[in-house]
Amino acid sequence: MTTRIKALALVAALGSAVLVPSLATAHGDKDAHGLRAGERAEHMERRFQEIDTDKDGKITGAEIDAFRAARFAAADANGDGKLSVEEMQAARSEQRKERFGRMIARLDKDGDGQLSAAEMPKRGDRLMKLDKDGDGAVSLEEMKAAKGRHGPKH
Repeated sequence: MTTRIKALALVAALGSAVLVPSLATAHGDKDAHGLRAGERAEHMERRFQEIDTDKDGKITGAEIDAFRAARFAAADANGDGKLSVEEMQAARSEQRKERFGRMIARLDKDGDGQLSAAEMPKRGDRLMKLDKDGDGAVSLEEMKAAKGRHGPKH
């Protein structure tokens, strides 16, 4: 396997969730897994450590293949060697539980393992960054201008 193919395989493995590559979404700076830029780096490091089974600080093609096979097997609930829509949805649900667990751990100020309305992030502050004329509100023109600056997904 050439170095380029190995590098591409590594990027694919690190970016994968179960079988779906990480793609940017319309949720601002979050990716398809609901991760922000700083969280993506942590996620990539966790995933690297998970794939690097011999803990030598390197990932081989064999380790990537084993990782993907294990993820596939974990998602294949009935063990028939195929993934149904239901099995893929269940695997995705597990990913969401993990993501929500990380979110709660990050935002839970009182440490009770739950999020109150006061602990939830304020999205209005983020939207108000679009208020370029300083009138305390965002006009349609300001939103359109922001869309032009940030691309069609925002």
